[in-house]
Amino acid sequence: MTHSIASMIDHTQLKPETTADKIQQICEEAKEFGFASVCVNPHWVSYCFDRLKETPVKICTVIGFPLGATTKEVKAFETKQAIENGAEEVDMVINIGALKNGEDDVVQDDIRAVVEAARGKAIVKVIIETALLTDEEKVKACELSKAAGADFVKTSTGFAGGGATVEDVRLMRETVGEEMGVKASGGIRDRKTAEAMIEAGANRIGASSGVQIVKGEIGENTY
Repeated sequence: MTHSIASMIDHTQLKPETTADKIQQICEEAKEFGFASVCVNPHWVSYCFDRLKETPVKICTVIGFPLGATTKEVKAFETKQAIENGAEEVDMVINIGALKNGEDDVVQDDIRAVVEAARGKAIVKVIIETALLTDEEKVKACELSKAAGADFVKTSTGFAGGGATVEDVRLMRETVGEEMGVKASGGIRDRKTAEAMIEAGANRIGASSGVQIVKGEIGENTY
């Protein structure tokens, strides 16, 4: 590929049992391989900031994760606090139940609350959790994300029993057009899969197997 795949990877560690040693490791790997960001739970944002502030590696965190069922006010607060602690990218989970219930205004307001909290300070990626949605719902989630002013749509948390597929990435890209980003995340463990996602329209990859992807190996973790 003509571009560096490493520069498209959010090097991810979101397991609940993650320790400081593991976060230290992904920070070092992100610096070594030139990943776009490290993606960590909010607790670890300031820790990563201290280790990455003199580097080009961004700090990404997750909001309303992994269920998306907290209120918009809580998500906005999480976003503001994460930014204060050093986050430059936030990946928020939509209110999945509201989407499936046809409450489009609730979903859009939920996303907009995070967008407004992050405005001018961090980019917002909206996790739509494709494994739980019909194709019609996936399109609707992407449309609402775009209308709310988000920067990216993202396939998955990796915690809902399914991850990114080429078909979903293609559908998301077709829906949002070229002006928004598409992040494929969940179950991407090797370079071939990552390249297939990019070919389908992804311009960011979320993976805990970033090192293996870059090296052409196969990783064990899926989120």
